Amino acid sequence: MPLLANILGFSAFGLAARVGQLGIQKRNVLDNPGGHLISMGVFGFVGYLAYKWDLRAAELIAEKRASLTERRRQEIAKVEEAGAAALADA
Repeated sequence: MPLLANILGFSAFGLAARVGQLGIQKRNVLDNPGGHLISMGVFGFVGYLAYKWDLRAAELIAEKRASLTERRRQEIAKVEEAGAAALADA
């Protein structure tokens, strides 16, 4: 559902951009519907890519967070071993 919403939102923005472009040029909005479809398709594809990029970024962040957590766990274990060794020597 979020994918569809993202694509439709970007497509709506593409339609609005096309209508705005024709408004600036003072041309008829219903003059060439093929241009509207192309604009909506291109912006919809950008929405699809943005959705996929967001998913991949979330995966990368989760992997980085897991590696940082593991590294911190190893550092804590190393410090605890050093502290235990220091207490045993005293």
